[in-house]
Parts: sequence; structure tokens; C-alpha cells
Amino acid sequence: MIIIGLTGGIGSGKSTVLEMFKGLGVETYIADVEAKRLMNTNPELITDIKKLIGEKAYIDQKLNRAFISNVVFNNKDTLTALNALVHPKVRSDFKNFIKKSSSKIIIYEAAILFESGSDKFCDYIVTVSANFEDKIKRIIKRDGVSKEQVLERMQHQLNDESKIRKSHFVVNNSNLSDTKIQVETIFNILVKLDKK
Repeated sequence: MIIIGLTGGIGSGKSTVLEMFKGLGVETYIADVEAKRLMNTNPELITDIKKLIGEKAYIDQKLNRAFISNVVFNNKDTLTALNALVHPKVRSDFKNFIKKSSSKIIIYEAAILFESGSDKFCDYIVTVSANFEDKIKRIIKRDGVSKEQVLERMQHQLNDESKIRKSHFVVNNSNLSDTKIQVETIFNILVKLDKK
């Protein structure tokens, strides 16, 4: 089994690339989605988050994402502390996911793959990159936010250059048909590596 870390900055098109890999029969684990699920269902994690951020972190037993975002984006220490609670639970959940899987290739997709240290358990890393202006346009269109808000979000992530330096493969996602060819090429290389 080969574990691939898939990452890329906000607006790079990670989800598009992930869907392409899925279409080739690769099993996928989306860290952000699973983190939100665990933050809503894991009793120990819920208790710890309430201790850290306060009772307002949950409304009607559901994660109050707007409140939490507001708190952590204005306080880096709280964000670091929250990540220190969530990431170990996600890693443990991923280990269980691997145990149940019979897939030859699994993709672990995470926006903050390097920042969370999750790159350490991946065999290979794929970074999705895109033109800076394209990324901004995509996020504005997708989330209905201002350019200033997009730039603020980008400051919380490693830049593309840093990610690319630490990666084995890079997908330049500026043209969908080109992206598809790049994904298929990487997939074929991984299949060969798995057979070694």
C-alpha cells in the first residue's frame, strides 16, 4: 500500500485533482472533512475544544464553526492549541481507515499537510499549484468573499514554493485537460512503484 499526501494552497484546485484520482480508482481520505466529523462526534475532543474555546464552540451539540473561526483567526496561539487537539485524533482515525482499506494507493488530502506534520506518514507528496490570480478568482467565486479576505486566509498557509520543494510530484492546475494528463501520469508512476 502506498500513502500519498495531496496538498496545495487555498484555491489551487486540490478537490478537482482529488476527484480525478478518485476516478482512477484511488481511495481517498479528506482530512478537513474527517476533522469536522470528529469535532462533532468525538466526546473527548468536544470536551477539550469547549475547555479551550468555551461553551459557545458548540450550539445544540453542533460545532459552531463561525464562532471558532472568529476566535482562532485572531489568535495564533489558540489556533495552534486547537490543531494540537484535532490533528492527533485525525491521524488515529486515518490509521483505522488504512487498516480497513484494501486499496493499493490511498490519498490523504490536507490543506495543511506540512504544517500539521502529516507529511511524515506519507510515502510520496503531490502538491497542486495554480497561478496566484487564478487562485484568488476561484476563492472569491466559490466562497463569496473579498480579495482582502482571501489574502488573509492565504497568510495562514505555507506558500506554494515551500510546498513544492518538499514534494515528489507537482500538478500545475491551470488548464483542466492538462491537469488530467498530469494526474494520469502520476498515477501510472505510482502504480509502477507499488509493484516494485
